Amino acid sequence: MAVVGVGVDVVDVERFAAILRRTPSLADRLFTAGERAVEGPERLAVRFAAKEALAKALGAPPGMSWHDAEVVSDSDGRPRIRISGTVAAVAEAVGIRTWHLSLTHDGGVAIAFVVAEA
Repeated sequence: MAVVGVGVDVVDVERFAAILRRTPSLADRLFTAGERAVEGPERLAVRFAAKEALAKALGAPPGMSWHDAEVVSDSDGRPRIRISGTVAAVAEAVGIRTWHLSLTHDGGVAIAFVVAEA
């Protein structure tokens, strides 16, 4: 397998939480219902970081829908990315078959790292 793209993103948790408080409808635009169901601002912030890191791994193509990339957990609790629609189309066009995702949040900072493989 060959690495097609790598993306990383860092989000200030309190700043992100303040933005969501100011514009509550933003959460609906950025996150799926399943993602919005998680508790705690750090968990939403790290999911946003994952979506940004994914976009960077794809080369930040225009026209992708936020809802077409969803951060979910495997049965063992490990995070993974579920793609559909616009994101799946871009991934298929560049030959991505496997995604690797690492998330962390500590000290008011949320970080996501994404590796896309062919």
